[in-house]
Amino acid sequence: MVVPSTSPRSPSVARASSGPGAQRRPPRRAPRPSLVEDSAEHLHLHADVLVIGGGPAATWSAIAASEQGASVVLVDKGYCGTSGVAATAGVGHWLVPPDAERRDEEITPREEQGGYLTDRDWTNDVLDEAWYRTALIEGWGYERTRRSRPAGNGARGGTTGPAPAPNPFARRPGERSFSGSSPDYLRFLRGKVKKNGVTVLDHSPALELLVDGEGVVSGAQGYQRQTGRAWRVASGAVVLATGGTTWKSHSLGGDVNTGEGHLMAAEVGAHLSSMEFSNFYGMVPFGTSMDKNGFFVTASYWDHEGAPIAYENLHKSRAELLGASLRGTITAQFTQFGPEVRPTLRAAMPNFFMVTDKLGVDPFTERFPMDWVQEGTVRGTGGIHVLDRDAWTGVPGLYAAGDVAARDRVVGAATGAGGPNLAWAVASGTWSGRAAAARARDRGPSSRGQRLEPTGTLGLRPDGGAHRPRSAPAREGAWREITAAVRDEMLPIDKSAFRHHHGLVRSLDTLDELWDRAGTELVPSDVRSADAIRTRETAGMLAMARWADRTALHRTETRGMHTRTDFPDTDPRQARRLLTGGLRDLWVLPDPEPPVTGDAAAPYAAPTPPTWTEEAS
Repeated sequence: MVVPSTSPRSPSVARASSGPGAQRRPPRRAPRPSLVEDSAEHLHLHADVLVIGGGPAATWSAIAASEQGASVVLVDKGYCGTSGVAATAGVGHWLVPPDAERRDEEITPREEQGGYLTDRDWTNDVLDEAWYRTALIEGWGYERTRRSRPAGNGARGGTTGPAPAPNPFARRPGERSFSGSSPDYLRFLRGKVKKNGVTVLDHSPALELLVDGEGVVSGAQGYQRQTGRAWRVASGAVVLATGGTTWKSHSLGGDVNTGEGHLMAAEVGAHLSSMEFSNFYGMVPFGTSMDKNGFFVTASYWDHEGAPIAYENLHKSRAELLGASLRGTITAQFTQFGPEVRPTLRAAMPNFFMVTDKLGVDPFTERFPMDWVQEGTVRGTGGIHVLDRDAWTGVPGLYAAGDVAARDRVVGAATGAGGPNLAWAVASGTWSGRAAAARARDRGPSSRGQRLEPTGTLGLRPDGGAHRPRSAPAREGAWREITAAVRDEMLPIDKSAFRHHHGLVRSLDTLDELWDRAGTELVPSDVRSADAIRTRETAGMLAMARWADRTALHRTETRGMHTRTDFPDTDPRQARRLLTGGLRDLWVLPDPEPPVTGDAAAPYAAPTPPTWTEEAS
């Protein structure tokens, strides 16, 4: 297996032509896609760029592509701006000014937390793009009070948590932040997308990619839920921004994240990175799904007998608390916050306190029972491997942005949490949108007349090859049974949080058998129907589970959120990222691109600021 790679400092189309400091003034409105067919049975469009997804990364990608003068179609499984995990949280971008000392101060702790699998050069580029792009939002008309994100990035706890923090919203003079309500933020981004001339298709999940005769990704097709018709978009390039995967754990907003974007990428030859770091468990008040807050990171904890629980760093690992939970219900309390900042915290995360208020609990002054929910690759780091600052997947015409793409170069073996993940969404969304527009421009309109072939393995033949599904209907309820079986392997703490050789082998035997079963049972009666959506989601979850466990079996050490009870120590020789891929026959190989940390990184030099800002009109 030959794994494509690129130097972390190699030039790319996006950075060479349109990075910070080389941006041209965008047109006020991008051209509209061409309408080929609009009937009761079928919608067919031609566009320069197709973006699949509807969260922050998808909207930033669509905005960036339209700024380059591309016609853009955005398709979302739900309603763009309201579905997915981001819509249920708060906004807190990881914004660090372009200053070498401040960058070192922020990045160094994350290198240690991430098990030294990160890349400082990539991280600086992500922070640069996020810094300059978010600065445009005010000029676009978004007028809200700016408040800094809560402190506590990487703070270490003692036996009952760290000492009480001072003002959690304090920031240094001259620094900038962008935080607020996610529903407001995403609603604004949706409006900006439409203002830029992007055509938005809501409730229109994609089912498979389309390729031309040379294997170049040239669009996708799917099904519109509300109109009951198939859709097809032929395009010069495609950006996948479908989010991570939670294996339907009922993480708040996460059940729409089922991995079909990753599967679509693998079907055309893309591979994945750091899939062993896809087992992040979010904390919730017991009996709820409210996992959207960072207050737990530096809280105090007690086991089921009331003894304080010592922990090192919840950004790096939660093994101490997860282990205690296997022995009984643990309790938590937000002792780190003084009375003077509690009203501000309530205003910053009202959805969390709505839940605790309904439970009759004051989490600042009372201990409350807590539980866990598997957040998979949404808070983990695994995903599609991108090769350069174009967010290119290595497959001609295909790019990836946001949680569907691996964030390992930025956060390594640790969680990205909210801030780094949002910075990655802004940066990778911008890179992918610019590069996809450039790709479409290079291909020109002549590519639209080519015959396109679907690539989906909806029928999942045992050999894993791309093909058209059979006409025979699926066994009724098969997708429910297979989904339940996948969840049984991926959700339990004693299987996914604490791994060992024999357990992983047993899980992989089960998952491989399910994959073979899926070849005959996950066959929708009509590949352009709501039935196909469920089978496709199940296939995506199953594929993601196999990639996650296969790479976990190969990493014979404990690092970050990956805990091997049979290999409890960290092995310095394994300080490299792992790539994986394949459909039926999976492979795992070390990433030929090594981590770049500390002094190994290039000296940081701030880029030239952009030469324009768009008018508020």
